[in-house]
Amino acid sequence: MDELPIGRRVAYWRSRRKMSQQVFADRLGKSKSWVDKIERGVRRLDKFSVLYEIADVLQLDAQLLLGKAPARRTDALSCIDEVEVEAIRSALERYDSMTSFFVASPEPPSLAEVAKSVSHAWLTYQYARYGVLTRALPKLLRDAQALDSTASGDDAPRAAHLLGQVYQIASSALRKLGEYELAWLAADRSMAVAQRAEDPLLAGVATYRVGNALLALGRARAALEVNVSFANRIAPGGSNDASDERLSVYGMLLLQGAMAAARMGDNTTVRDLVNGAAEAAERLGRDDNCYWTCFGPTNLELHRAAAAVELGEGRYAVETHERRILGREGFNALLPERRAHHMLDLARGFAQIGALDKAGEALVEGDRLAPSEIRCRPIAHEVMSNVLRRTRGAPPAPIAELAEHMGVGV
Repeated sequence: MDELPIGRRVAYWRSRRKMSQQVFADRLGKSKSWVDKIERGVRRLDKFSVLYEIADVLQLDAQLLLGKAPARRTDALSCIDEVEVEAIRSALERYDSMTSFFVASPEPPSLAEVAKSVSHAWLTYQYARYGVLTRALPKLLRDAQALDSTASGDDAPRAAHLLGQVYQIASSALRKLGEYELAWLAADRSMAVAQRAEDPLLAGVATYRVGNALLALGRARAALEVNVSFANRIAPGGSNDASDERLSVYGMLLLQGAMAAARMGDNTTVRDLVNGAAEAAERLGRDDNCYWTCFGPTNLELHRAAAAVELGEGRYAVETHERRILGREGFNALLPERRAHHMLDLARGFAQIGALDKAGEALVEGDRLAPSEIRCRPIAHEVMSNVLRRTRGAPPAPIAELAEHMGVGV
């Protein structure tokens, strides 16, 4: 975007803020014709005072309009900014289910329309297109909330199920982007809605989203307890079936519990939970995406490596990648978010053993698979900063170029 004329950049950010030319002109105290000429490049924008007024109205750093990256800025097209965070926060703060008792809700979208949008949102998340997703989330949240507040009869559990999914998508994306408190709020909302959806497996998925948010907030023990407790409740056996869906959700709860235990340095619990998940993966027999978990034998190995990194055992993480994951057909078949996430974990493992060039190369490979997973995540910035700080001399060109895109300096 940096190579675009300044007028085109103004038009882009105006559109991203969902302002018409007339609304934008009114806020600037200018005419719509003036805005149109600026955006088309017919009129020059050469006064800094006007430039800063425009930046203020658009609520962004003026350096973005000049085509320069302000300090610590991530890739603007791929990530999320403060205005979009507030739009999601506002949507999460709505209580349509309560207000519907007093005021008739406007006509909500249909179940089919929301279901289609939810499926698209899941794919957008699992392809790690976080910028696209976060810009769509406020409307999707409002639509799903409106549908849930008005649905009745047989449609009510289905509407609740869709709303629960939207909260889960929001929680996962917000956690990736460093908005941990909002991620916890969305995950908690998902758990509450899952009870009305009459689907214990949806509640299980909501539980490990809560666990992820708690772990991101530094509450590892709470994350461990919530994952293991619900895993025990839905475990296959007894009156519970052993369907692919149940095995997938159960296995992912155990793996997320293992990640929490690893954060606590509890190697024994990590091993026990990973072994339990391995049994579920073996029974499942393949990599699948039941309930959007991507659970299976390959994802199990990715978590084995990730847990090793959390335990500070970078060498074991690298060995796991080389012996159990590298060249594995299942790895290449995983969705981009999973593969890029693993490359980020691998970069952390390489950094732990001092293989800085390898760590940088893993980040570059992750960026090739899913740019937003590397350019937008705070943990990726920490790893890149660590690599640059410890590298003697200039880093290799691909690593330096990625660092510049990420807004990470030496």
